Amino acid sequence: MPNMDLLGWVVIGFLAGALSSVVFRDRAGSGCIATTLIGIMGGAIGGLLARNVFDLDQTQGFLGALFVAFLGAVILRFFIALVTPKR
Repeated sequence: MPNMDLLGWVVIGFLAGALSSVVFRDRAGSGCIATTLIGIMGGAIGGLLARNVFDLDQTQGFLGALFVAFLGAVILRFFIALVTPKR
């Protein structure tokens, strides 16, 4: 049986990455793997911010984790947009 924590990171990462691509109107599409990686890294960024800035130890449930990962993914996509040239 797969590790459920890892599966949770992947599912939440994909959903957060997909939602953040809607915010940034990613018309070209990042692809499933890139979207998932952006969401997972966004979850790490959002978790660090939640812990260090807002003094939250953990999020509450699936929706809380998704919200934190989504915010982190939006921040990550913002910085990616700053450093990549326009097409």
